[in-house]
Amino acid sequence: MAEETIKNESYSTHFDHLADLENHIGKELGLSKWITVTQENVNLFAKLTEDEQWIHVDVERSKKESPYKQTIAHGFYIISFASRFSYDCITIGDVVMGVNYGMNKVRFMSPTPVGAKVRGRISLLHFEAIPKGAKYIMKIIFEIEGQEKPACVAEFVAQAYTAN
Repeated sequence: MAEETIKNESYSTHFDHLADLENHIGKELGLSKWITVTQENVNLFAKLTEDEQWIHVDVERSKKESPYKQTIAHGFYIISFASRFSYDCITIGDVVMGVNYGMNKVRFMSPTPVGAKVRGRISLLHFEAIPKGAKYIMKIIFEIEGQEKPACVAEFVAQAYTAN
């Protein structure tokens, strides 16, 4: 069996039918484009979630007191890109609606400094047909540009529905 080459450029996989996903369990489906983590967006996220801890929003204090010597993004801000990354990496022709079903395992492996770029590497772990659709689990590795250790690794559970 030939070894699969790890891709380093963004790409996505298109499926004409939701049922076609089942044949790709254990395979990588896509790699999103890089997204820059900005201080403005971290501040907005902090305000919306009422998690305004200084390591996220106080640039000057973080330079002096944080072990990272700068502000870092919230772990939940990073994982909030799960939907975006899955949309970037997978398109399914006959899906009329999708919903986030939840998360299984989630691990924040490394802090994400403000100014860093992150992207999602997605593979399919599980597929289960349901009436008029499917529930499936994707592994998402939230990579940080220039860093070997990812920001996060999570199992994202999605449910999608077709018109028929």
